[in-house]
Amino acid sequence: MSDNDGKKTLGLRGPQSGNVKQSFSHGRTKNVVVETKRKRVVVPKPGAAPKATAGGAQPVKSDPAKRPGGISDAEMERRMKALALAKAREAEETEQRAAEERERAEERERRRQEAEAKEREEREREEKARKKTEEEEERQRKAEEAAARKAVEAAAPAPQPDEARPAPRGSAAPARKAPERDTREKQVKPKGARDDEGRRSGKLTLNQALSGDGGGRQRSLASMRRKQERARQKAMGGQVEREKVVRDVQLPEAITVGELANRMAERVADVVKSLMQNGIMATQNQTIDADTAELIITEFGHKVQRVSDSDVEDVIDTVEDDPTLLKGRPPIITVMGHVDHGKTSLLDAIRNAKVVAGEAGGITQHIGAYQVITESGAALTFLDTPGHAAFTSMRARGAQVTDIVVLVVAADDAVMPQTIEAINHAKAAKVPMIVAINKCDKPAANPDKVRTDLLQHEVIVEKLSGDVQDVEVSAISGKGLDELLEAIALQAEILELKANPDRSAMGAVIEAQLDVGRGPVATVLVQHGTLRQGDIFVVGEQWGKVRALINDKGDRVQEAGPSVPVEVLGLNGTPEAGDVLNVVSTEAQAREIAEYRHNAAKEKRAAAGAATTLEQLMAKAKEDANVAELPIVVKADVQGSAEAIVQAMEKIGNDEVRVRVLHYGVGAITETDVGLAEASGAPVIGFNVRANASARNTANQKGIELRYYSVIYDLVDDVKKAASGLLSAEVRERFIGYAQIKEVFKVSGVGKVAGCLVTEGVARRSAGVRLLRDNVVIHEGTLKTLKRFKDEVAEVQSGQECGMAFENYEDVRPNDVIEIFEREEVERSL
Repeated sequence: MSDNDGKKTLGLRGPQSGNVKQSFSHGRTKNVVVETKRKRVVVPKPGAAPKATAGGAQPVKSDPAKRPGGISDAEMERRMKALALAKAREAEETEQRAAEERERAEERERRRQEAEAKEREEREREEKARKKTEEEEERQRKAEEAAARKAVEAAAPAPQPDEARPAPRGSAAPARKAPERDTREKQVKPKGARDDEGRRSGKLTLNQALSGDGGGRQRSLASMRRKQERARQKAMGGQVEREKVVRDVQLPEAITVGELANRMAERVADVVKSLMQNGIMATQNQTIDADTAELIITEFGHKVQRVSDSDVEDVIDTVEDDPTLLKGRPPIITVMGHVDHGKTSLLDAIRNAKVVAGEAGGITQHIGAYQVITESGAALTFLDTPGHAAFTSMRARGAQVTDIVVLVVAADDAVMPQTIEAINHAKAAKVPMIVAINKCDKPAANPDKVRTDLLQHEVIVEKLSGDVQDVEVSAISGKGLDELLEAIALQAEILELKANPDRSAMGAVIEAQLDVGRGPVATVLVQHGTLRQGDIFVVGEQWGKVRALINDKGDRVQEAGPSVPVEVLGLNGTPEAGDVLNVVSTEAQAREIAEYRHNAAKEKRAAAGAATTLEQLMAKAKEDANVAELPIVVKADVQGSAEAIVQAMEKIGNDEVRVRVLHYGVGAITETDVGLAEASGAPVIGFNVRANASARNTANQKGIELRYYSVIYDLVDDVKKAASGLLSAEVRERFIGYAQIKEVFKVSGVGKVAGCLVTEGVARRSAGVRLLRDNVVIHEGTLKTLKRFKDEVAEVQSGQECGMAFENYEDVRPNDVIEIFEREEVERSL
């Protein structure tokens, strides 16, 4: 045996030993000594009995002399039985493996047959499609040949009158046969020339070969294969390559590469490649200008349609509704009037609710929207507006979205300032008015005085032969409520209020707030269409998708039709109260419109700041230097309240002091608000909101004052007091006496001393004095000394003589008059 890498080869003849090199991981090796021994083979003698078989034959006892030492007959028998069982088990396993192998072979054969059948069907379909294609081509070719023949016959000249005239020399046939000869000559080719136009395209059938049509093909083999592939895909219902569609691409002033590819319906990679070929390295998220985008659009074969940024709002449906699609809608009634005249109480009596009990201070400070179903089944939508002077913008918003204004006037209080303001709002909105004279159950009620006072503001009620309905009501006793509802129903019937519920929804935001658990929430009064859960909308500078709709009773609803007030959840930010909500078709449109409005508002603010000249800035800085400011940070529960507080703060102040709102917003007081207040040394005012834990801890550490209010006039009064503290105290002068100088003496160590006679009042040493000469003030100062005889005294009464010396002034003469006065500081208030 040959060496194997210098190692000894192991054999089986007799006991042999050798070294084996074992290899392990990481390059480790080990030499092992291996010894091999031959296996002893036991050969039975010719006369020996056979061993036990698997068939159950009894094993024969072996010769005890030939057994290994220490094995009994029973042990030997047991071993022989185990051997027989093992052989039987091995035979069964072999048979089972053979059966499984047969099943696998059958399964493979079945799959092969199915694949062959499928392939055969595929070939048959391809053959049918090919034959159909060939038949179509044959028909087309025959039609073209027939058309060519007709064209040749039509182009042949008319026969000569004299047919016997001989043909011209060199002509082999009459002239009228020339076209046919020319055709034949075109078909005949030199012998041995290569027929490039007769290349084989597709399979050549026997009929084509016999008829000679096989050599006239002009299409290449690859072209034929492509056509067959298209026909096969079309027959199998697959994608068929379509012609390029030329699109009108709307192009704004700036557009991202990805959006440009989307509008052209092209691959982004192709657009980026085209930009790179034009020397512009841009990714799909980068913005390119309109000129570059126009070049790319033209290269791709599309048409450019330039649009401006403001055109994004054109997707909002502003078309007039078809009169045939309009349906009746509930009227929107706004309840307005002076504070504490019973507006909310009257509405509670109509709704059988108790809203007043939950209002802080018993006054309404939020605009509320409710829907009431009358006994007749008619639906009425009520808007309850605050009557406090600070809520002017809220009342204006309520008047703008309303159909009917119910002016509530207390019979015991008559017309008040906010009543007049509500009348002006109703006139500006051009909506009809119904006067509800409330508190008629009180002993001091005088409804006629209310009617007379309204005449001063051009409101003439029906009782005074006017056209404005007036109803005497009482929210406490319920008197006149039915008459009020009848008057509203009559007015609504006259107005013939209609809307289209089947169009995209449009509504006005009555109120907006930031809820801790629900996020930004907007109270929306739907005006047109139907707002449904899942609608995508844009409202002011915000957009969103309707996550939930909640009605005035707190129940979730799936949709809200015209004149229905609902709370909308799902905004990405808190909108401004008064914004208009519009439903759009896609999320991209909503985001684009909101972004455009946000940028437009930002540019408008920046332009307003840039329009200020340097001279104006200097003048304003000089003016501000003389004005004391009280900075505050305001956080409120709803947008309308925040607006009302800011407007009230702007009215506080005069030429010397003013209130400056550093920041106002909706929601809880946060750590950011406290940080802003710390930078300016301002208090943080929370209206119906509280500070979170981190904001409270920061405020305690930094010493920032947090003030909480739930009634707006308490807030206004406290801010007024704080601003009044910045006013400089008013200094008032009070004249206490006159003295006339009789003589002037020179006293060593003192200077000139005037001998005076107190002619009126009293002279005090702590008082201020003025020196009058011929009734002209020539000096104002203080007394250095006041003596009577040689004693220093505090005051000298009228009619007595005294000596006076001025501080740092000695130009005194006889007959001069000394005016004596006292200064006192008086605190001022706004």
